[in-house]
Amino acid sequence: MPLRDSITESTKTAMKSGDKIRVSTLRLVSAAIKDRDIAARAEDRCQGIGDDEILSLLQKMVKQREESAKTYEDNGRPELAERERTEIEIVREFMPQPLSEEDMKAAVAKMVEETGATGLKDMGKIMGRLKSEYAGRLDMGQVGAVVKGHLCN
Repeated sequence: MPLRDSITESTKTAMKSGDKIRVSTLRLVSAAIKDRDIAARAEDRCQGIGDDEILSLLQKMVKQREESAKTYEDNGRPELAERERTEIEIVREFMPQPLSEEDMKAAVAKMVEETGATGLKDMGKIMGRLKSEYAGRLDMGQVGAVVKGHLCN
């Protein structure tokens, strides 16, 4: 089932069960997807965005909520921080399991070998391929350090 349909079905289920936080979070996700669809149509992509772009959007939403939760904690608002963390868990349900550190290192080594990368000048090419092939499963900040370490040795 496409990710978009899964989110829609989960929204309907949450509405029937009366889970207000889940409904509001999934509506925010749906609204963000619709915004991206509108932008995609402006670029002559009539079908809207695909699952890979939805995954990227979900990652961005999780990161925003993590930052908000930290800000709320720092300013003495634990109830708002907890709400953000609840939303993070709801959004993460639609994301694939992240790769373990060993799997991430193996994926980087494989990509370096496949591309024939020899130095830091090839880092962008490797990062681009990793981002597309492992969408939603890698923290690109961590991956950047691993790629850099691999290319510098």
